[in-house]
Amino acid sequence: MFIETEATPNPATLKFLPGQDVMGARGTADFISPDGAARSPLAERLFSLEGVARVFLGADFVTVTKTDAIDWQALKPQVLGAVMEHYMAGRPVVLEAEGEAALEDSDPADAEIVAQIKELLDTRVRPAVAGDGGDIVFRGFRDGIVRLHLQGACSGCPSSRATLKHGVENMLRHYVPEVVAVEQVEG
Repeated sequence: MFIETEATPNPATLKFLPGQDVMGARGTADFISPDGAARSPLAERLFSLEGVARVFLGADFVTVTKTDAIDWQALKPQVLGAVMEHYMAGRPVVLEAEGEAALEDSDPADAEIVAQIKELLDTRVRPAVAGDGGDIVFRGFRDGIVRLHLQGACSGCPSSRATLKHGVENMLRHYVPEVVAVEQVEG
């Protein structure tokens, strides 16, 4: 098994590509601590490594964010070994699906606008963000403000605020005149 690695815009995060599905069509999963990783044997294994701060599972990639206490030269071989061992053992990546829709906050009267926003995010933004080892999740739309949650390499990335304000916000305002601003939310 050959696992490729790619740098991300976030220097604390690396993207690992095992050459096969990770989450596939099931979406994504973001684990911000070992406490929430119980539903993913892969995330649990990665959190057992000293210095792993966050694990994000994408369609065909895994991003790992490290703490400042360790450098990639020491951690990268350990992560590669853990991912390889996981796949060689044939263990599942996740044990159950995670629901996102319950976390959305939008006025039902804005359903058409929300559909346009989600379409733009899914077709123009999420593929680019996934290329950098992360994801962007719609959390709501009220009073012209789109609320988005950044996951994976994008969470904590130094350029994420600029990406949201100058990239995503400008694009959404151009195509959806009702959008006046974009703000980042946690969770």
